[in-house]
Parts: sequence; C-alpha cells; structure tokens
Amino acid sequence: MELWNFADVWETVAATVPERLALIHGTTRRTWAQLSARADRVGRGLVGAGLGPQDKVSLLLYNGPEYIETAFAALKCALVPVNTNYRYGPDELVYLWSDADTAAVVFSGALTESVAAARNHLPDIRLWIHVDDGSHPRPSWAADYEQLASGRDTDSAPLAGGAATDPRRQRSGDDLILIYTGGTTGRPKGVMWRQHDLYRVSDTARDPAEADLDRVRQRLLEQRPAPPVGLPAAPLMHGTGFVFAGTILSRGGTLVTLTSRSFVVSELLDTIDRERVTALCIVGDAFCLPIVNALDAEPERWDISSLTAVSSAGMVWSAQNKERLLVHAPDALLLDTLNSSEASGMGRSITSRQRPAGQTRFRLGENAFVIGDDGRELAPGSGQVGRLAVRGHLPLGYYKDPVKTAEVFTEIRGRRCSIPGDYATVELDGTITLLGRGSTSINTAGEKVYPEEVEAVLRGHPDVVDALVIGVPDERFGEVVVAAVQTVPGAAIDAAMLIAHTRDRLAGYKTPRHVMLVGSVERGPSGKADYPAVRRRLLEWMRQPQPANAGDRR
Repeated sequence: MELWNFADVWETVAATVPERLALIHGTTRRTWAQLSARADRVGRGLVGAGLGPQDKVSLLLYNGPEYIETAFAALKCALVPVNTNYRYGPDELVYLWSDADTAAVVFSGALTESVAAARNHLPDIRLWIHVDDGSHPRPSWAADYEQLASGRDTDSAPLAGGAATDPRRQRSGDDLILIYTGGTTGRPKGVMWRQHDLYRVSDTARDPAEADLDRVRQRLLEQRPAPPVGLPAAPLMHGTGFVFAGTILSRGGTLVTLTSRSFVVSELLDTIDRERVTALCIVGDAFCLPIVNALDAEPERWDISSLTAVSSAGMVWSAQNKERLLVHAPDALLLDTLNSSEASGMGRSITSRQRPAGQTRFRLGENAFVIGDDGRELAPGSGQVGRLAVRGHLPLGYYKDPVKTAEVFTEIRGRRCSIPGDYATVELDGTITLLGRGSTSINTAGEKVYPEEVEAVLRGHPDVVDALVIGVPDERFGEVVVAAVQTVPGAAIDAAMLIAHTRDRLAGYKTPRHVMLVGSVERGPSGKADYPAVRRRLLEWMRQPQPANAGDRR
C-alpha cells in the first residue's frame, strides 16, 4: 500500500500550480514554486550539517513563512519537524530539546537570548539557524536563515557540508511528525504521528485511503470551487494551527498568517477582509468573543462574508457566540471539533444559518465511543460517566515514554485505541456531554466535579467573558470548587450573583465556594487553559481575607 507523505503532496502542488500563491504574511507573498525552492535550499543546509534520516528539527518560531518553509524542508529531507512553544524559558527549552533528541534548531531573532542560555546545555545540537526579524543580531554560532533560503553564499554560516548537498532522500508515509503537547498539566510530551496517519485524519480534500499523486494533480487542475485561503488565528507552534495549515496546503490553497505576536482582533479582521480569507481556524471563545465584540461594535468596518468555514478545537465555543458570528459571516459553516494531540475525530458539532447552534452538543465521530471503567462501551442515555475513546488512524505513542504510551493507547476488543482522558456522558440521541479531563477533576466530599461542566454554566451568564474552575484543598471536604471569572467590563455583577447563577443550574456540591473576579483568566496564545497557573493565582487570593459570599454548599 502506498502511504501518504506531506512533502510528496506539497511538491506535487508546487509542480502543478507553481504560480499560485502559497503563503501570505503581511506584505510578503510566496508562490508555490518559491515556497518549494526555498524549502529545498533550507533542506540543503540541514543535510549539509550532517543531519540524517528522522533526525529532529525544532522550530522555535513565531508565525510566518519561515515556519512553513522549515517544516517543508524537514519533510523533504525525511527529517522530523518538532514544534516548540515560543513562550518557553531556557530551562523549558533544554528539557524539550533534550527530550526530543533535537539535532537542529531554527529560531526567531527575538528569542536569541533564551536560545543562547539553553545552548550551553545542549552540546549535541549540530546546527542553529537564526531568522532575522530585526530585533537581535545573528550570533556567531548560528547560520543565517535568509542566506540559506535564498541560496546566497556566505562564509559566516557554520555548516559542516556544502550548500550543494541534495536534500532529497527516500521518503515514506512512515516518517514522523512530532507534536509536543502544551505541558499545562505536566511536562510536555512528544506525540509521534506517522505522516500517513496524520494526513488521513486531517484530510479535507477527500483523497483516497492509498496515496495517489495523480489524483492530487487531477483535483488541483479541476479545483471547484476555488482553492481555499486559510488563516490560522492560533500559533503554528500549536498543534491546532499547524494541522490546519497542513490541510490548506495539501489542498493547494493559500496560507495567510498574522504579523503580530499576540492576538490583535483588528489585524485579524483587516486580514480576512483584505485577503478574502475563506477558512478561519480559532480556539473557541478565547478568539470568537473578541471577534464578535469588535464586529458588533463596528459593523460597517469589516466585510468577512468571504468566510465559508470557521473551525475550532481545544476549548468551549458557546452557542451564543456562534450565532453572533453568523450574523457577519452568513455563508460560513462553523465546525466545532473534539480533537487532541493524541486523538483526532472524537466528536464534532456543526452550526450554520440552516442549523442553529441552540444548546451546543457534540456528536460522536465515526471512530469514537465512550467506555466505562470496565472497558465496555456505554449505551446512549445510560447517564453513566465514561471516557472518550477513538480508534482508526492514531499516533504511535509518546516519544521515549512507553509507560505513558501504554496508559493512553490501549487495545479494546482487538483494536488499538486512544483514550486521552476526556470524560463524557452519552445522551439518548447519541450526542455527548463533555465533562473535561480526569486530570483536572475535583473530588469534594467523595463527589466528582468536572471543571468544564461548571465553566460552561458560568460562561452562560451574559456578563461573563470566560471562566476557569479548579479544586483547592479543604479540611472538611477534601477539596472545594473555586472559580476565576472574567466579566464584561463595567458589568454590575459580583461573586455572590455568579454563585447563585451556578447553584440554580447545578447540584450544590458543584457550585463554586469562592469566585475571584479577574480582568483576564490569562489563557495561553493557543487559548489553552493553564490550570496550574490559575491554581497558584487562586490560592494566593484565598490567603487574603474573603467576604462571606457563599455559605455551606452541601
């Protein structure tokens, strides 16, 4: 069986539609021919430094053409691209790059100081490549990215081999892509995806199960409607952003990235309007709420009617914000998906003008099911809480962690499955109610509380922007529920009102005992909740004298 390989597909796109735009970043534009040629030359630099098949190339980069060019270069050379969070400090970089067995690092100039501090502890990394962003001069120990990508010779690039080294090697669908999880519930872990499996679970071009590059050429030449213009609002260093980018490129589309290094809603809307973006990737309400607030405040400023698809994964995306977005993008299909680095296709919810959001529920994916503690599939309407599982195309496991791999990837009824730890109930109609991760669940007086259930109720209040819920130690109950809540600026609401709102909708033991009102819950750039950071913040706040805003919730 012929296996899918991303580099094979992208090179086919470049050969078939070479003058089509592949990348847009501010005023920078790259055609598919230019993208492939620049990736070739970066690949020569990597191979020239002595990197061998399946060696790891870590990308410490902000969004921009260099991210895609470097990933493409690695894939062309049968190397393994490794995402790296650009918010990490030197110690975190040392851990991740050591864990990944990194052989080369490509980094943004603004991050030079952190890289230099980490470099002293990473003697096995053979090549450092500096991307000049105007913020920090290239250190003498790093190669110049643009000189490599453009093919300009330089005596200052510290490469072990010649620039003429041919990067092309025998490639395979078995070649890896390593996606490191965010690490908000522990040390980052590298999820090993075979390219064939990742291509299959993320395929939006409806390609056949077996690799067929002639079919790719045919669909590119016959493409109707026009190829997608896709914009990931989340960083490319996050799995959601990178996989979305891959789907746009594999369809022969144009990938648009934002130039700001933090989320600026006006830039996003300006870019959608200017570039006539058709596909947008966000992370739930962390992105959607500021988008719809801006659109509602200035309805004549932006035209985002070009959007035909908006996708989200990794965070709650409320029904009310979906409906608000459809007012401004009436032809868009809103795809709310349940995916993780370890499992794709657990569930999804589709909203459009013809299919109102109502009370958002997810429908199980084709290969997904919910299992109880005994490993048996739960019947719809049973009311039992179980864990989401998915079979089919799965990662190989966690890099260099067989124990954790065995915990998450297990065999059920003779088929290998992934069980990342998301708890849910299956309703009578086959939809699921997502309850959150077991690692963040709260045990209060023997009762289990799932933070996501409480967070959803708090976010349902019209004056609430965002909420995160944790359990804190309690002498009487073991743990009690507390919440950090971000409210609408100027809203006349207090903690007692939010506690009453929750108690009207949930059992007493699930009601927050204390609510801290905050200006922001401070999610990461991908919208992912940092529960340990929220815990520290809430515990510090609770050490201060508290008003009597809640009685005994039992």
